[in-house]
Amino acid sequence: MERFIKIIQCSIIVLFCVSAFQVQARTWKVGASQPCKTISSAIAKAADGDTILIYPGVYKEGQIILTKRLVLKGTGYPVLDGEVKYEILTIRSNAVTVEGLFFKNAGRSSYNDIAALRIADSRYVTVRNNKFERTYFGIYAQHATACTISNNLLTSDAKDEISSGNGIHCWKSDSMHISNNTVSGHRDGIYFEFVSNSVISNNKSFQNVRYGLHFMFSNSDNYISNIFSDNGAGVAVMFSKNIGMSNNTFSDNWGSAAYGILMKEISDCVAQGNLFKSNTVGIMMEGTNRVKMIKNRFISNGWAMKIQASCSDNVFTENNFQSNSFDVATNGDLVLSKFEKNYWDKYDGYDLNRNGIGDVPYRPVSLYSMIGEQNPSSMMLFRSFIVSLIDKAEKMLPVLTPVDLKDDHPLMKPLKL
Repeated sequence: MERFIKIIQCSIIVLFCVSAFQVQARTWKVGASQPCKTISSAIAKAADGDTILIYPGVYKEGQIILTKRLVLKGTGYPVLDGEVKYEILTIRSNAVTVEGLFFKNAGRSSYNDIAALRIADSRYVTVRNNKFERTYFGIYAQHATACTISNNLLTSDAKDEISSGNGIHCWKSDSMHISNNTVSGHRDGIYFEFVSNSVISNNKSFQNVRYGLHFMFSNSDNYISNIFSDNGAGVAVMFSKNIGMSNNTFSDNWGSAAYGILMKEISDCVAQGNLFKSNTVGIMMEGTNRVKMIKNRFISNGWAMKIQASCSDNVFTENNFQSNSFDVATNGDLVLSKFEKNYWDKYDGYDLNRNGIGDVPYRPVSLYSMIGEQNPSSMMLFRSFIVSLIDKAEKMLPVLTPVDLKDDHPLMKPLKL
């Protein structure tokens, strides 16, 4: 009973403090006909906990540096114009909220990462429902912790990798939440480097010069239900471990060096429920270890998968492979990964006991895919009658393709994924 009374007393004190804080918090209005004519003057007058309400207009104030715990809220999307010279807003305070603003024309530099909005050495910052147009880097988070970046629209005019920045860029950060953003026209749509314990969910990243998503040296992260389409080279997850990849769409990434996703030097990851559709290569795996690929769909890709001989202990199970030109390609004879109970539309075996599993193994590596890898010009003969004969003969008596790369229990019908 005594403990209960103490809890009630503490709760009353907390409520009193919150109420007192709310009474003291003020709203500063900014606009041509408002008490504050500029955002900077309102910030100078404001105290921690106050709100800066910005009315429609174009604000050209150079670089605004925020070191107070404030809410910056726009009504009617007021424009913060960097005049192609300045970093527009730099946040160096915890618990800041920025919403409803239109960031435009941020500065550009070949030697300095200029962003429209930068979060620097801060915690619990929320950036939501903003628009970004013609920026170098859109949102740049460095040494940020537990920040939320959501429901923002970021578009730019990147022409090449050298003269462009990333849409959402996170560096040496932790526990970030990146959700429901739309990013296009940048070098990389979303970029993570040395970022851990973070979630990327429900974003759309398309028509970026290089990658829709780029992971580097980032561990224990998850990306869920995103759409990555029509990017220059697709998506890259590199030098990372303990990554969860589920229910994403990787589509329409075409080019000589384009992939739905490139997995390079990663380990202990799970990819489940993803769709790889209409890519030059659905998945390119190099130096990957202990990756589980479960219940994914590979549809209408050039190569569904390319698995280098440097990969080991990977498991591919209950995936659907349909309408791909080639199912699997590899560059060596050593096979250290396992295929089990996948559906292959090219499988022409039989199921005498009608248990839904083929009675003879399926070998997904096509002889002609290996020939095409070494001699690209030979692809002009693809789908010819003689090529079909060569492939069938190789599957019956494998000589050049890896003997151990096979699915011993192929499914007779596609899974409903």
